[in-house]
Amino acid sequence: MTYCLAIKVKAGLVFTSDSRTNAGIDHVSTYSKMHTFGRERDRQFVLLSAGNLATTQGVIARLYRDIRDSADENLFTMRDISEAGDYVGNISRAQQMKVTGGGATFEASFILGGQVSDELPEIMLIYPEGNHIFATEETPYLQIGESKYGKPILDRIIASDSSLEHAALCALVSMDSTLRSNVTVGPPIDVLVYRKDSLSPGDHLRLDSDSPYLRELKRSWEEGLKEAFHKLPPINWARAKERSVDNRSASAS
Repeated sequence: MTYCLAIKVKAGLVFTSDSRTNAGIDHVSTYSKMHTFGRERDRQFVLLSAGNLATTQGVIARLYRDIRDSADENLFTMRDISEAGDYVGNISRAQQMKVTGGGATFEASFILGGQVSDELPEIMLIYPEGNHIFATEETPYLQIGESKYGKPILDRIIASDSSLEHAALCALVSMDSTLRSNVTVGPPIDVLVYRKDSLSPGDHLRLDSDSPYLRELKRSWEEGLKEAFHKLPPINWARAKERSVDNRSASAS
């Protein structure tokens, strides 16, 4: 399984991904699911992948090969990120058909983000069918893979005017929540922060399972949650019962 996340704020973009592709009693595999493509002062792309490993590796290999061979269509010839999304989606569909004739079990999803020249930075989710959607100001993040465990904090914390530092912290807590609840998602964890208009690769961090920072983040988050829980107002059982009786009486009348 996989968990990948991208966040768009006014100051730039944040990406994070795990590296586990298989989990079992005696077999755990790790592959990076974050890939970068860029040309200084011109464009920068980050691609996150989830789904069938053969499909995703085939797509990544094709993207690098097209750049190496200066193909007519490659990430460095795209006019904007929307066109780049169509290009990646077409390659993904072709790879799925190549592997199994398009069988559902060989599907893959991607998050593509970055900036082309003086266009605004964007992030998009590319579906297995090849089409894509953009993040919006109302929903400034996109997820693929095991998304449910890490979603609540994003909904509560992230806004378009969040700082890049807060967005990166939120992304790591979202990932930690997923690691805590699903053994099929695991480190190393990749985090990349891209600053708007920098057109440079950005700041990249890779955190292993024994990373002191990852352990400290986990400990601080768990202690903070417990402290917040103990500060919750107690249930007033008598008042709750009175309201329940009043509501039933009103419904009966």
